[in-house]
Amino acid sequence: MSSEGTGTLSSKWTRPDDFIKLQRLKQKKKQLAARVSSNNNKRPELDENDKCKLLEAKIAQKRKNPFAKFTDGAKKHKHDDPHVSSISDVQTSLTNNLTCLTSKRSPPATLVLQKFDAQAFAKLLHQAKVTQADEENDAALAARQKHTVHLPIDWCLKTRVRFFCPTELPATQLKTSQLASGLTSFVRCFDTHHTESTLDISDATRFNQCTYYWQHPHLPWLTLYPRSAKENNGITIGERERKALAEEWDYSFRGLFQLLRARQCPYFYLCANSFTVLFRAAGSGGRAETHALVTPSTRGMRSALRQEGIEYSMPLKQQNAADGVISNSSFTEESEGNIIDCGTSVTVANCQAEDNEHISDQDDDDDAWLESLGVDERELRRIQTTHARRLQAAEMSEDFSDNSLLLIEGVECQGFFSYLLNAKSTITSVGRLAGVPPTLLAPVAFPKATMQNLVPRSKKVRLDGVDYYSIDIKGLLLPTFLPSVAMLLCETRQTFSATLASSINTLAFTKATQKLLETTPAESKAAEQEAGVSGQVFGEQNLSECGLLPAVVGAICRTGQHAVGLLERICYQQGEGYAWS
Repeated sequence: MSSEGTGTLSSKWTRPDDFIKLQRLKQKKKQLAARVSSNNNKRPELDENDKCKLLEAKIAQKRKNPFAKFTDGAKKHKHDDPHVSSISDVQTSLTNNLTCLTSKRSPPATLVLQKFDAQAFAKLLHQAKVTQADEENDAALAARQKHTVHLPIDWCLKTRVRFFCPTELPATQLKTSQLASGLTSFVRCFDTHHTESTLDISDATRFNQCTYYWQHPHLPWLTLYPRSAKENNGITIGERERKALAEEWDYSFRGLFQLLRARQCPYFYLCANSFTVLFRAAGSGGRAETHALVTPSTRGMRSALRQEGIEYSMPLKQQNAADGVISNSSFTEESEGNIIDCGTSVTVANCQAEDNEHISDQDDDDDAWLESLGVDERELRRIQTTHARRLQAAEMSEDFSDNSLLLIEGVECQGFFSYLLNAKSTITSVGRLAGVPPTLLAPVAFPKATMQNLVPRSKKVRLDGVDYYSIDIKGLLLPTFLPSVAMLLCETRQTFSATLASSINTLAFTKATQKLLETTPAESKAAEQEAGVSGQVFGEQNLSECGLLPAVVGAICRTGQHAVGLLERICYQQGEGYAWS
């Protein structure tokens, strides 16, 4: 009896799966009924006659073949309309012109060195429509362009360069022999094009030789140029590591400076957190002695140099004539008169010391005169404080700018080298890269240096049916990189162009060098021009063993007009020379 009772109970209950299936079935029935009712409401009521007519029309209608071509009768029917026929005539003429253009493809356009050639290369990636304002800007830019037989040297550091050429550029995907030959040529300072050797002398090998440089220190997990990179945030170095890095850097800096004095290294850069120094050997940059350029400088740094007895000049400094002070740019007639009045050497430091002593004597006389008039001592102190603040503000007005660049040359350069070795500000103890020594960059090997390379990327650009080949390089580019590559491309290509991006912190190096070469007294310009050629030859001979190519050494030692310039765009045409701006 119990088994029969349980059987009847289980048959009465519905399982969950069956219940869900019933619910879904009911929903589908309701949706179907709703669709049928809506279709019945929307469908118009037709009579029996209308239904018969629709059926006959459907049977009589022939289905169109979507793949069938138009018949001649259809074309004639369309051309009956004059408006439609005119449109079709225009379309057929356009298609005929296009077929003619595609069949007769124009040859690659040759670059002619005219006003807008360099600007045309710069606009390869900007294909916007040229407006009237753009044309005016192009005209202004063309007016600033200069044409020279040689390529000027730019002493500021570059961060990117892009080369364009209508013919194929050197390959960036190197074979084993090309990579090995380029590396060997750079390390051993070989000129493979003019010396006999078993090394590979292809264009790709010579281009690869130009992409190397030397750096110390090298910490792969840090960005040591530019030192203000965001990747350097939050990185700390222990005391033991700081001491080891300082010792290594001290030895490396000493060895590199000795190479510079012996003219075995033409130049090198010292990049600290707050300033950058360019050391150049005697004969380079139009200077007869070893010299250093520092940018930017501050009032505290200049004061520390004066306390150490290091003399310097400020070629780019400009002061207001209303303050009664003449510009300190070197070797102008007015500055020479002020220097003679100072009775000391041609340095801003000594002149400022004499001026400060003279001003202090005048202040003492003024204070005594004010005291004789019965001026209160508190009022006298307030006047003195206000005057001191004005002098300090005038001295600090150009801090951290290009005008604060310092020129240190001759014997003073040795003192400045000792100052950098011992100054606490050289290696910062707080902030980004705390405890990391300044970055040393040079085109030749020096103690403890690590060899670095640039990674070029080649691609193809098509503009107006013409193919242009380009090579893009991102990274640290020394001043000798561009002359080396330009010399290679001039020998193997008829025309090419390049656009460059400069590091803003180092623009003052080129400005100062350019100004020092141009600012010459009028009465001694003729003698200076005669001595410039001999000085250039003398400098090239002294730097002949520095490890650079002879043409690059000539660019470093070149003097005269357009020897130095800020380069953003260059264009070369065989037989014409360079156009640059």
